[in-house]
Amino acid sequence: MNTDKINLKDKPLIGISVGDINGIGPEIILKTFIDNRIYKYCTAVVFCSKNLMNYYIKMLNLKNVTYNTTRNLQKLNSNRLNLYYDLPQESKIKIEVGKSTEIGGEYAYNSLQVATNALKAKKIDALVTAPINKNNIQSEKFKYPGHTEFLMDAFGVNNNLMLMVSDTLRVAVQTGHIPLKDVSANIKTDDIVRNLQMFSKSLEIDFNIRRPKIAVLGLNPHAGEEGLLGSEENEVIIPAINIAKEKGINALGPYPSDGFFGTELYNKFDGILAMYHDQGLIAFKILAFESGVNFTAGLPAIRTSPAHGTGFNIAGKGVADESSFREAIYRAIKIIKNRELYEELNENPLKSRIKLEREKE
Repeated sequence: MNTDKINLKDKPLIGISVGDINGIGPEIILKTFIDNRIYKYCTAVVFCSKNLMNYYIKMLNLKNVTYNTTRNLQKLNSNRLNLYYDLPQESKIKIEVGKSTEIGGEYAYNSLQVATNALKAKKIDALVTAPINKNNIQSEKFKYPGHTEFLMDAFGVNNNLMLMVSDTLRVAVQTGHIPLKDVSANIKTDDIVRNLQMFSKSLEIDFNIRRPKIAVLGLNPHAGEEGLLGSEENEVIIPAINIAKEKGINALGPYPSDGFFGTELYNKFDGILAMYHDQGLIAFKILAFESGVNFTAGLPAIRTSPAHGTGFNIAGKGVADESSFREAIYRAIKIIKNRELYEELNENPLKSRIKLEREKE
């Protein structure tokens, strides 16, 4: 992301949950903050202990890593990585690099829980989540498919929309982490309309796009071929697009996904609503894997994450690429700024338009 135009009066405070301690989370966090230039744009705090970070600093032979430890979010160093170590059961930490363990899942949960509490209390301005393992984190305290559902519950939100975003590509999925065999039954007209409304609002508020143009993908091959290859387009998706248009949303489609991405038609849209997980995310990760970021629309708070998982197979080898995690940090900063501009625009439209035009120069 181009950070040259980020000009925050006060640096935002970005909270980071450490993810699975046996995966690549600690590595990509440390690599991101070795470059001190990032502190020009934010103050960062990771919810984990110095023992954990020291282990990976030594294992990976990382140089020029400086950090500050604290148990008080009011006492942070704005020019160093801060480690907030007041986590439950800190003494139980046991690192087994590359392995999925119960302790790894428990530590990931504790880090996430404490970070989420800070986010809810507005002690941090945004949360960036390092990857968790969706199996070993399961417990009596965590019974969710992933971060998104956990955060929805924490904030009392019934609806959300998972977006995969880069500077030029924004893909949302109508149905998230569900089996492919259940996708058709979970695609409903009202749900599509609601997600298009949420998507359009997020593109305007979080990404500063006026009158966003959204492409809707079909479910079936060739978008159903007018009913020959499936009825969902005619019976569910097209009616939803028409209702969305009546509500002032600039939605078009449905488009056959293969041709849509194959002909680079995606370049003509501000956002894309795919019908299921792999339909949208395979294309996105081919086109923007290193710069891709996961953003949860529909939450009152800001949460981003890298576009990859725990990477157990490469953990501890020093080869993990921190690009997506770094972009998740910068994306969170940019969304904070965009939300500030949106609020100013509503309070003083003329002043904010002038400010917005100057920042675009």
